[in-house]
Amino acid sequence: MKKVVLSLALVAFLGLSLNSCRETKEKTEDAVENAADKADEAMEDAKDAANDAVDSIKDAADDAADAASDAMDDAKDAANDAVDSVKDGAEEMAKDAEDAANDAVDKVKEAGKDAADKMKGN
Repeated sequence: MKKVVLSLALVAFLGLSLNSCRETKEKTEDAVENAADKADEAMEDAKDAANDAVDSIKDAADDAADAASDAMDDAKDAANDAVDSVKDGAEEMAKDAEDAANDAVDKVKEAGKDAADKMKGN
């Protein structure tokens, strides 16, 4: 009877250990599957983040190019304004010089007339 009880205990132990190994194998397979899925998700997230970073860099480069273009336009406008201002200033100076020369000629003419009148009167 001892042999029968020990044999049944041995069979029960073997049965439990085989079932336990199967369960462990299934759990291990599930864990590996879950880890692979999570790794795929992480790769997708990393890919999305990299694409977002590239898009942000492109946007920043476009903004910088626009700002540089605007700055060039502003500099060109300022240079044109400066040239126009110099031209206007030169024209005004030329007019002032002409007026001064005309005034000087008029004064010389008057002085000449006064001198001629004085000589006539003498």
